[in-house]
Amino acid sequence: MALLRSEEIRKMSVEDRNKKLRELRDELMHERGAAAMGGAPVNPGKIRALRSSIARIVTIQREVEKH
Repeated sequence: MALLRSEEIRKMSVEDRNKKLRELRDELMHERGAAAMGGAPVNPGKIRALRSSIARIVTIQREVEKH
């Protein structure tokens, strides 16, 4: 999972952004569940990367709504 860049997010349509946001939130929930069960995550930085991508999408959505 690569970090989403702001430029990539801005090029997405509203529907694509919402779909990607749902996918990322589902994946984050899955990773947190695996970590809570005591399983070692395959990539320890994945949760942080997911949270960053989610924050970027939400921020850009708010910017677009504001204008």
